[in-house]
Amino acid sequence: MAKRKGFTRDTIIRTLVGALKPLNYAHAFYEGGAVAFNRTDEWSDIDLYIIVDDTRVKETFLAVEKALKSLSPIRRKLEVPQLPYPGAFQAFYKLDNASEYLIIDLVILQLNSPEKFLEPKIHGNVIFYFNKNGKITSNPLDIDAFVKKLHARLERLKARFDMFNNFVQKELNRGNYLEAIDLYRALTLATLVEILRIKQNPLHYDFGMRYVHYELPKEAIKKLESLYFAKDAKDLQEKYLEATNWFHELMLEIDGEQIEKLVRTP
Repeated sequence: MAKRKGFTRDTIIRTLVGALKPLNYAHAFYEGGAVAFNRTDEWSDIDLYIIVDDTRVKETFLAVEKALKSLSPIRRKLEVPQLPYPGAFQAFYKLDNASEYLIIDLVILQLNSPEKFLEPKIHGNVIFYFNKNGKITSNPLDIDAFVKKLHARLERLKARFDMFNNFVQKELNRGNYLEAIDLYRALTLATLVEILRIKQNPLHYDFGMRYVHYELPKEAIKKLESLYFAKDAKDLQEKYLEATNWFHELMLEIDGEQIEKLVRTP
């Protein structure tokens, strides 16, 4: 375990608030991620969002980096080249004098970006550190559109599974066990997890493995853990068949009305 060192998340946030709030082009600053679900612990990173005028994204990154450097040298910055959300720009920061786990996940959003990551049903209860004049608000989730997207996603998952899941068996037959286990995890198990999420918490259907220990039943987690850890080729063969059968069972159990009810529940 990496040794804890330096300052806390609160120090980072206070420093950034002091640097960003006076900027007339910075309209809101808030934290999401684990804190929005009341799940922070000593290993949590910091998921931060800043909303700025459309033309001030570059200046905002510079202001953030100047503030961080006042606390510690920046050991590493990693920019995300392209996000699937218009007007959203992301970078990660690791600081020399902070815990190894206290990574800053920063998203700068243009004021006119349609996605602000504020919908409580999906993103939890974010914490605003400032929101000038209450200007930034969450757009309500379009339930009908979301349900329609879920049904389309289910059809897509079923078609993809039917088309490609036997690629795992193909590589097992060939004795290509590295290829087989990679496909098993990326296709068979990843699809299985998404189906479980749709059944249990459809609002987070696309969250992958994030929060599964909090949002899936304990028996499902225990079964997934068993399926993910294959000790050899024989075990992989058995678990692949078990996972495939579980997928088909879940697809028969999926209830469109129940999914819609879960989405609509306040």
